[in-house]
Amino acid sequence: MVRRFATSLTFIVLAALAIRAAYAWDYQAHLPHRALSAIPFLFESGNIAHSLATGGGFASPFRIDTGPTAWMTPVYPYLLAAVMKIFGPYTFASWVAAVAMNICFSSLVCVPLYFAAKRIGGSQYGAGLAAGAAWLWAVFPNAIQMTYQSLWDTSLSALTATTIFWATLRLAESRTLRAWVLYGLLWGFALMTNASLLSLLPFLLVWAAARDSQPRASRVAAAALVIVLCSIPWTIRNWRTFHAFIPLRSVLGLQLWCGNNPDAKVVWLGDNHPIHDQTERDKYVEMGEVPYMREKERNAIRYILTHPAREAHLIAGRFVMIWSAGTPAPVSDFIRSKSLWFRYVLLFNTVVAFGTLAGLIILFVQRSPYAIPAAVYPVIFPWAYYLTLALPRYRHPIEPVLILLTAICIHAALRRLRLRQNPPARSRENIRRIPRLSADSARALNRP
Repeated sequence: MVRRFATSLTFIVLAALAIRAAYAWDYQAHLPHRALSAIPFLFESGNIAHSLATGGGFASPFRIDTGPTAWMTPVYPYLLAAVMKIFGPYTFASWVAAVAMNICFSSLVCVPLYFAAKRIGGSQYGAGLAAGAAWLWAVFPNAIQMTYQSLWDTSLSALTATTIFWATLRLAESRTLRAWVLYGLLWGFALMTNASLLSLLPFLLVWAAARDSQPRASRVAAAALVIVLCSIPWTIRNWRTFHAFIPLRSVLGLQLWCGNNPDAKVVWLGDNHPIHDQTERDKYVEMGEVPYMREKERNAIRYILTHPAREAHLIAGRFVMIWSAGTPAPVSDFIRSKSLWFRYVLLFNTVVAFGTLAGLIILFVQRSPYAIPAAVYPVIFPWAYYLTLALPRYRHPIEPVLILLTAICIHAALRRLRLRQNPPARSRENIRRIPRLSADSARALNRP
């Protein structure tokens, strides 16, 4: 009975939901509701959502009226705007509804994660690996915190990226045009949710096409066409608004500049950003979004090319931050910190970092066909943030796959341990059946 519950996907999802709800309840119990009704919404996604909910359109990412924007792709701001329409802008009820939505997204990650792990584990180990990966996600502190500390697309992006991973594994075995079209629709929704996922697209699409036993260019072309068609309405809107080609979002230039300038630090504290810096905000309003972003991009690229040693230092520091709990000095911070929760988060992230590496090694050593798509997530996706800014929420879309790789590592270690402690019965019988040499036979063998 206990084992059945422990491996039940429904039970794991409900447990994840309960854990996240309990932490969110504790979080709101220690903070003034008046603060929660406003402060979490006062970032770009919440500001754009407020503009949408109050009739200002997709605009004004900085709490003041600055006009239309292509700061981010539209799915999550529209979801937040719907919440504000129903429960009112800047109300505690809106915060509760937004957090509840994030909790649902985060808990549902268990579903594609479970089935992806089951496919990788195969008929022999799939069920155990799937349950282990889903449970790790249920108790993963990053996933718990992101639901109520971040009113961004973070939890939805994690659900979308994990669904894409599972769909990619399945698509490699599908020969139907319908499956490839649905895959294209999934990618179209993903890019309208989080444009950073675009870095994964070519690698996963090529791998799925290469794994097809009866490759047809028409199927791949259909998926690519659907992805483009899903992006066209947003691109047309941006062209009509800004008279510039912006297929997804406009913010790359500012991200590059904030992370690569004479005052840049590994730990970014909001410097040189219009939402915090009045001078930069005035410049943004005066120049307009697109010229402002293009200037920042040119300045950042010039700095990168002329300061290679400084850039290497920044990239190395951001690498550590991405793979720790958002700190450039995880060892010293762990020793100095008096917070048990912070130490738990740091330790869990360290296990996941090394578990990801070990899980990939295991898949490649075993020549698993799924090693390449699994490697794309931790190897390719973080580079956008090594080169720009490293915030804890930026890694979150790929963290379910990192959890899966960690589960592969733990599962392999436990299996090896069980085999050492309890060698297969057949092997022990075979050892007992090996005939012993008689004394005369032994002497005969040893005789020169």
